[in-house]
Amino acid sequence: MFFSISSHGYEYPADGLGIRGARLKVVPGQSARLKIRRINIAERLYRITGEGIYHDSVLLGRPIPIRQPLLNAQVTGQDSANPAVYRGRIYYFWGDTNRQSYPLGHFGTSGATAELPDHGGLDPSAGINLNYFVNSDGFSRPMVRGPNGVLRWVDAVTVLNDSQGRQRMVARVSFRKSLAQALSTRLLIYNDATNLFDTLKEIPIHSPLQPSGHPLRVRAGDTDYMYYGDPFPDTRVPADLDHFQDLSSYEGFTCLAPGSRFQAADPKLDRDPSGKLMWAWKKDTPPLRREQIRRLIRDGKIKSDEAWFHPIDVQSGNSPALSAVSVAFNDFRHKYIAICSETGGASSYLGEIWYSEADKPEGPWKFARKVVTHNRYSCYNPVHDAFFDQEGGRIIYFEGTYVTTFSRDGDPTPRYDYNQIMYRLDLSDPRLDLSHGP
Repeated sequence: MFFSISSHGYEYPADGLGIRGARLKVVPGQSARLKIRRINIAERLYRITGEGIYHDSVLLGRPIPIRQPLLNAQVTGQDSANPAVYRGRIYYFWGDTNRQSYPLGHFGTSGATAELPDHGGLDPSAGINLNYFVNSDGFSRPMVRGPNGVLRWVDAVTVLNDSQGRQRMVARVSFRKSLAQALSTRLLIYNDATNLFDTLKEIPIHSPLQPSGHPLRVRAGDTDYMYYGDPFPDTRVPADLDHFQDLSSYEGFTCLAPGSRFQAADPKLDRDPSGKLMWAWKKDTPPLRREQIRRLIRDGKIKSDEAWFHPIDVQSGNSPALSAVSVAFNDFRHKYIAICSETGGASSYLGEIWYSEADKPEGPWKFARKVVTHNRYSCYNPVHDAFFDQEGGRIIYFEGTYVTTFSRDGDPTPRYDYNQIMYRLDLSDPRLDLSHGP
């Protein structure tokens, strides 16, 4: 039999007619090994969520690393991971969650815990044993209370101390009618007695400075801050519970004049007498969004090399539209590193994953290199699971949501679609040299 072979970011050799595959004699009880070349710089490891993760291994009687290889909490699909280490354990939170007994599941944020590798958890190269929070019928339950039919999407999951020095876990939630329509926004605090998020405070939906995305703790001067933002860390607040819920305490890293807002026709840019663009942390001044920066460059208001959040592809010299960034300080590189998602990539609309680095969390982020590609398939909202770093940060792990949405019409990968995929990246790879441009 002839077997066609293809895989996102991997390539099987083509024959003289350009056909990629192998002819095998199929004999019961025998096996064959086919080698496929990895194009991706990052290495795809395994699926974290969903059903039938080790379906074929179970059928073949092969060793299985995780406790629930076929079905865990009746979950068949999960969107956008938001992990945090809280009181010695990993807490995972996801957006919409699909179930086995119905085409839809729930939209109230699902949750699970896992042990750290040094405290009984698996090596991250092998897998993750997830312990879901479930309801009475065994299906993953919502972690945020709310009416049925209303989306409750959590992000900015942050661990900090309250006024008594106790560690608390907080977050932001967006209550939504749809992807395009927000109903309200709240700050949340985790209730350890009920294992649910409680409302901490309602905040304005369109507040220009609020927590979002994946948090990053940074020591700047004499103060510990939590940094947030998209595309890169451009919003910060002192790292304690009182400041977290006080939106007047937030600062934006921006080149806008203090107290101003972005106006496309006449942006109030902050320049010194010599004309130098002044990027700085400013209260009551929102950071610029990715498209606003690109528009300022396109309209000639600022130069490309003046933008702190405009990395250049070290191969092509182009500037990919990067967002959904996960940033952490890396001891091996001695820099802040970013795992980014590209919008409008050539191979897929939301399936291209990039690596970038900077001396400071706010940048400047000068260069980037693509580390994962997909063929008309999305892998969005990537997050670097920094708690899994190995060998002094040389080896890192990140995950993203693998789904047809936005990039492909139909033909989903069975069992895999709408689930989290784990990747491993070796930061000593010479292809990640971002010290200079193309």
